[in-house]
Amino acid sequence: MEKIIKILKKPLSEYFVFLSYPRDMRVLLVTNMIYAVVLPIIDLFVAAYIMRNTNDPTLVAIYQVALYTGIPITFLINGFLLNKIKITNLYSFGMLLSGASMLFMMTLDELNIVGIGLSGLIMGSSFGFFWANRDFLALNTTNNENRNYYYGIETFFYTITSIIIPFIIGWFLITYENLGWFGGNITKAYQLVTLFVFALTIVSSIVIHKEKFKNPTQKKFVFFQFHKLWNKLLVLAGLKGMVQGYLVTAPAILIMTLVGNENSLGTIQAISGIITAIILYLLGRFSKPEHRIYIFTVGLTLFVIGTFTNAILFSAAGVIVFMLTKVLFQPLHDIAYFPIQMRVIDVVSKKEKRSEFAYIFNHEFGLYLGRVFGLGLFLVLANYVSLMFSLKYSLLIVALIQLLSIPMAQHIIKRSDQEAN
Repeated sequence: MEKIIKILKKPLSEYFVFLSYPRDMRVLLVTNMIYAVVLPIIDLFVAAYIMRNTNDPTLVAIYQVALYTGIPITFLINGFLLNKIKITNLYSFGMLLSGASMLFMMTLDELNIVGIGLSGLIMGSSFGFFWANRDFLALNTTNNENRNYYYGIETFFYTITSIIIPFIIGWFLITYENLGWFGGNITKAYQLVTLFVFALTIVSSIVIHKEKFKNPTQKKFVFFQFHKLWNKLLVLAGLKGMVQGYLVTAPAILIMTLVGNENSLGTIQAISGIITAIILYLLGRFSKPEHRIYIFTVGLTLFVIGTFTNAILFSAAGVIVFMLTKVLFQPLHDIAYFPIQMRVIDVVSKKEKRSEFAYIFNHEFGLYLGRVFGLGLFLVLANYVSLMFSLKYSLLIVALIQLLSIPMAQHIIKRSDQEAN
């Protein structure tokens, strides 16, 4: 407790702790901190934009399917390009492409399936270049001992921005419309937000070039047979992917349907996020590798509580409870999951004598299968039962399935330590 109080009183000392880590790790963290401002805009307000202009939740789901389809395809393209192009250039391109995707959607005369699908594919390509290179760089600039700190800092900033940015952008959109700025055309307001995204991606692209990062040394990265431990991690990835599609799509639909407008979207996110961010920072500073399973379990338990409450109440109050637990669940899950994934890659890449990128690439397909299943479940229930039923119960179904991740993760952690020794 004394250590925690000391940290809260002396933020400058924490800055020196940050400086004690390797420079390449710090440059990567700063880049991701800046880009963290962009992600909540993409995650929340693209879905809100589609809902505002079409009032069709299935189009939001179609956008997500197209987005998630573009990611693994781009991972494959990225793997070949790494043999010829610097990893920092590909990383920068991915960030810049996210702004291009938003701009493309904002300039469409009509939001139909073709336009939304193409926009989703472009955004998926952006995420593909971003995450493929980000994961490889994170793996190579960290080790098993400092990854809790790395992901603690990263998720701390992601959480802060997921609170502040939706609130600010939501306020801007509503004020823009209510006060009639530039004629009160809300589409123009979304275009201004897109220009803001472009500016941030340019800044983050400049920062990543402040350090020289190495490309993967081994050119071959496509394999079809893997170590048993890696196959088990792919199951865990599938479970993680299953919930990802919902956490991008469902919150915006629930809020626009049961609560109100984009301003509500931002305000709800802000309620519990600051406390979550502080918890994440402290977990990153003080937790050890052996604590990951406990963090993982708490996160998933909170998610089940939130989805159960939403299903029972199915009202503005239920959505608020769900959003509060979501703000806690996502970062807690990530701060535990990513180090587990990286640890397994460390172990199996040495055993099989393969490039780490081979596992990063393959991991994306595990996520993709889970995402398609999750979104497919939502679409089937929405179209063949009812939209209200899908919004009520599909989240709860996915959350309960997620509980299988806990014993699976515990087993993977134990086997990783055994294989490493």
